[in-house]
Amino acid sequence: MGTTIVRSATAADVETILRFIKGLAAFEKEPDAVKATMADLLRDGFGEHPKFEVLIAEVDQEPVGFAFFFPTYSTWEGRPGLHLEDIFVVEQARGLGVGRALLVTLARIAVVRGYARLELSVLHWNPAREFYHRLGMKQQEEWLPYRISGEALQALAAGAAMA
Repeated sequence: MGTTIVRSATAADVETILRFIKGLAAFEKEPDAVKATMADLLRDGFGEHPKFEVLIAEVDQEPVGFAFFFPTYSTWEGRPGLHLEDIFVVEQARGLGVGRALLVTLARIAVVRGYARLELSVLHWNPAREFYHRLGMKQQEEWLPYRISGEALQALAAGAAMA
């Protein structure tokens, strides 16, 4: 395979982005979990007020990976940061430096924008954890992720107490 090129996604990449999201879901053993549609991605990523950005990695002009990210804000730092929601490289391109190229580009974006940090979450069984450690990322063991969604989110928004 040839040289890896990383570029910003455009609205024309939405089908590819959704294919990568579904590929990541399959890798994470949740192949039927993706509810996002091309229309959702077009609306939220490429409209007047984008809620996320995407980088596309190409080898020989063929999309082989992506990084899906958005800004966060640290009250302690008093500065924004980048949250990497998803990173995915197709199986045949793994080990070629594509993931590293995506993360280097994200780090450069964070530095150029004056952001204080780049953060991500990874499943405990994911073999990419060692890759992230080699890049200098540190696991935040003292912070535990919490999430609310679906009916529980609706109930909380309505002020209902959960048992």
